[in-house]
Amino acid sequence: MRWAPGASASAGRAVYVVLVAALWCASLVPRAAAQADLAADRAALLAFRAAVGPRLPWDAAAPCGWRGVTCDAAGARVVALKLPGESLIGAVPLGTIGNLTALRALSLRLNALSGGIPADIGSCAELRYLYLQGNRLDGQIPEGFFGLRLLQRLDLSNNRIAGEVSPDFNRLQRLATLYLENNSLNGTLPSDLDLPKLQLFNVSGNNFTGPVPDSLVRMPASAFDGTGLCGGPLAPCPTPPSPPPAPAAANGSNSRKLSTGAIAGIAAGGAVAFLVLIAVIFFLCFRCHKTIAEKSAAAAADGDLDASPESVTVASMDKKSGTRRSSQATAAGNGKKLVFLGAAPDAPYDLESLLHASAEVIGKGWLGTTYRAMLEGGAATVAVKRLRAAPIPEREFRDKVTALGALRHENLVPVRAYFYSREEKLIVYDFVGAGSLCSLLHGSSSSGAGASPARLDFAARARIALAAARGVAFIHDAGDRARSCHGNIKSTNVLVTETRDGAYVTDHGILQLVGAHVPLKRVTGYRAPEVTDPRRASQETDVYAFGVLLLELLTGKPPVNSVPGSTDGVNLPMWVRTVVQEEWTAEVFDASIAIEERVEEEMMQLLRLAVDCTDDRPDRRPRMAEVVARIDLIVESALMKTNTDDDFHSISP
Repeated sequence: MRWAPGASASAGRAVYVVLVAALWCASLVPRAAAQADLAADRAALLAFRAAVGPRLPWDAAAPCGWRGVTCDAAGARVVALKLPGESLIGAVPLGTIGNLTALRALSLRLNALSGGIPADIGSCAELRYLYLQGNRLDGQIPEGFFGLRLLQRLDLSNNRIAGEVSPDFNRLQRLATLYLENNSLNGTLPSDLDLPKLQLFNVSGNNFTGPVPDSLVRMPASAFDGTGLCGGPLAPCPTPPSPPPAPAAANGSNSRKLSTGAIAGIAAGGAVAFLVLIAVIFFLCFRCHKTIAEKSAAAAADGDLDASPESVTVASMDKKSGTRRSSQATAAGNGKKLVFLGAAPDAPYDLESLLHASAEVIGKGWLGTTYRAMLEGGAATVAVKRLRAAPIPEREFRDKVTALGALRHENLVPVRAYFYSREEKLIVYDFVGAGSLCSLLHGSSSSGAGASPARLDFAARARIALAAARGVAFIHDAGDRARSCHGNIKSTNVLVTETRDGAYVTDHGILQLVGAHVPLKRVTGYRAPEVTDPRRASQETDVYAFGVLLLELLTGKPPVNSVPGSTDGVNLPMWVRTVVQEEWTAEVFDASIAIEERVEEEMMQLLRLAVDCTDDRPDRRPRMAEVVARIDLIVESALMKTNTDDDFHSISP
């Protein structure tokens, strides 16, 4: 058989074409697979929206541009889903989150999700960061959850999760943050719990019992508040009672029966003891009845026995518990008077009218109790600080209060008068008709059970920070650095104006006034790391505390031991630095401001300032004058963007 001329060349070209076509088809396979994966992710997200987030504006064809959705660099898979505070409600069904198998970060915090944690979440094997706090999740942690071997940050706090802490947590060896506080967990913590990379931990507000495991004794006591745990940083565990000694074996040759005389003696002694006990009880009842009668008569003479909380007087309020007492005679009967600083008020009042003014408690702290007092006839409303008992000489007290009264600034609550006696020490301020920053950010027990925090946008928070910074900076500039400081900066001592665009700083100088004479308070999250005695303050420690205040404004989280009556709180500087190091900065911000994308740069600038202020090294912290200047620029930039945005919307159809 013979080949036609050129047949060999034609065959070679055919083979080449076939090879090129095969390679081209092979290149389409990964692309088709990637498109299929993204399509599957899109389907899972749409099923998730249908179940819990019907208001999510996910209308485009490709999910990579949806709100809260982030894809990888190739746009092939969804790697992050961040929907904090997006009003999600209901139970997350199977086949939604669990089908996002390339997911690395999931944040659904501060929503109203219910039901259990999806059992198929273990399919998200790439997951590193999981934030589900602030929902209504219940049930137990599913078994598949412990397949998330790459998980580093886990926050399930403030839910209704029940059951015990499984030893399977040891499978999560990369875990650096574990927050389980304020759930319904019970049982004991596993004694063999071993998470070598764990840095942040909290299980407070659960129903645990038993000892703290050895691997967790390095954690602060606040991490276990409100539980039945013991040992480690907590009180020692009770020693189990020793079994009672076994009774001696009866021996007929050695045992003897009690004689009739011994039995009679025991009976007589018992009768005498019973009669003595009856006599003591009658005597105590008589004394108690007499004391109550005397107190009732004294209270009735004061006309305050049946007073409602709104009509209680300053003089009849106990400085620790807020209960009525009759001490106005002690205070007013020693011949001393109320001393005014500067010009007399437009509506003059004296000590007697102040002590009998209708009052209510508006604040309690380790240095004293503050009341709002409305003078008779509504002539004026003032704030009265009743200081804790402190043996400070009158001359020293007078000089220090006079120096405080000389501080006049638009962002400081002015001191107007004082009263000094051996038993009582009062400081009178102007009453600022506004709530504290603490109550606005975290709710207030005085507002009733279940009171919710107020909505504060970033611009309002920045203006509040600027006003407070100006007040503190004025104090620092009033004298030498060693003596001119606030000493007790915290959100309860920042009063926000009615319009929520400014603030007043209060309680300045009280620490220097009586701090050396009062007991140490417990450690709070505002205290600088170099401070061993909170009664000693400086401008550098003020800057640190103000930096924590800025972090509180930005994160919406309370510092440790800062909210009265609450066990919530975190070490804010440590927590923020940990999150930022993981390049997950968006999780730092409070959900109510995290959605304000137009001022994201300004939020980051304020965050950097807060981190600078909370530097562990005092000499590297900025001065308050610099803090004011930097916040001023941030406020100006934020307001400019806000006004520009408002102008745009006003001319848009």
